[in-house]
Amino acid sequence: MAHDRPGGPIAQSAREASLSGGERELKGEQAVSLGRYGRAVERTLVALREAGASDADARQRLVRDAAEAVWRYFIQREALGLYNHDLVVKHYGIPGEVLARVGSGSL
Repeated sequence: MAHDRPGGPIAQSAREASLSGGERELKGEQAVSLGRYGRAVERTLVALREAGASDADARQRLVRDAAEAVWRYFIQREALGLYNHDLVVKHYGIPGEVLARVGSGSL
């Protein structure tokens, strides 16, 4: 008999098997949405990094765009019950100036 810790692969597989078709479809849509928001974060951060500091107005627009993308991504994660964003910040290399705009509410 297979033993598994709570939340491990066997337990998760059993939970997924018990989901209705509608619940599985909803989970799939949530995953697709999270991926779409993650790609938007990547695009805006690449644009920000490539812009440098030559045009201050353009840079502020890029910071604002990146902050909005990050905010949307965080909201989607939180809707899925994922409240700790530390690994996401590290993974994407989200700069402090972007995070400051996300936290200030001035997107």
